[in-house]
Amino acid sequence: MPTLPRSPEAFVRLVQHRLYRQPPATFAFDTHGDLSLNSAVLFLLGKGSNGKPFLILNKRSQHVRQPGDLCCPGGGISPTIDRWLARWLNLPITPLSRWAHQPWWRRYRKKDFPKLALLLATALREGFEEMRLNPLGVRFLGPMPAQHLVMFKRAIYPMVGWVNHQKRFFPNWEVDKIVYIPLSTFFDPGNYARYRISFKAGKPGAPDMPYRDMPCFIHRQNGHDELLWGATYRITERFLKTIFGHVPPPMASLPVIHRRLGPHYLLGTSPQ
Repeated sequence: MPTLPRSPEAFVRLVQHRLYRQPPATFAFDTHGDLSLNSAVLFLLGKGSNGKPFLILNKRSQHVRQPGDLCCPGGGISPTIDRWLARWLNLPITPLSRWAHQPWWRRYRKKDFPKLALLLATALREGFEEMRLNPLGVRFLGPMPAQHLVMFKRAIYPMVGWVNHQKRFFPNWEVDKIVYIPLSTFFDPGNYARYRISFKAGKPGAPDMPYRDMPCFIHRQNGHDELLWGATYRITERFLKTIFGHVPPPMASLPVIHRRLGPHYLLGTSPQ
């Protein structure tokens, strides 16, 4: 089982170093082209009361698509405002300017650096809108490779961040609540399962769609379970493998959790 560094600062240094050592992230879009199929999220980490790191996720409200799912704060690129915010990130006090590897990116990744700035600007803006995350309180640790959503035909670019001082967040209408998952719990094989999902027919009398099996992680707290699956699960597992070499148990060996999803899951509803 992987072991976590003893201090938060040692953990931050480890994450920053190993993200830097992985194959360089690529950004398959043109900053002046159509950005509608690209999103950025913050893979947000923080320090618990015991000094151990945890993952900070949002639980999506009933007013948005995929209600009830756990997700990283983030969303689609807003070209006008996010291009302006990307320029703001050049100021000395911002997370990008304080990033240890920023000089290297500016020098050796000249074409990709503006894309990185745009994605980080998007993720920070969305974090502020969704949960009132203080963008100046985030320590940027590096990018991770994109995740591609087949169902929504969208690429998600994760930006890893560390929040040290902000203890309270204030979710907006898109977020039901904030969920804190101790990172150490991801190393326990007993917290994984096989998520068997089927979709209810949208029209009366039509047959349900065939089920799909996906790996998932179970976060247990106060007698209540939260399931982490899909793109956010894949982002999390990619992070754990990159930093700690962690590999989850084989899906075939895991217990099965059943769920049927209705049309509301993909469409959501309007805010009240």
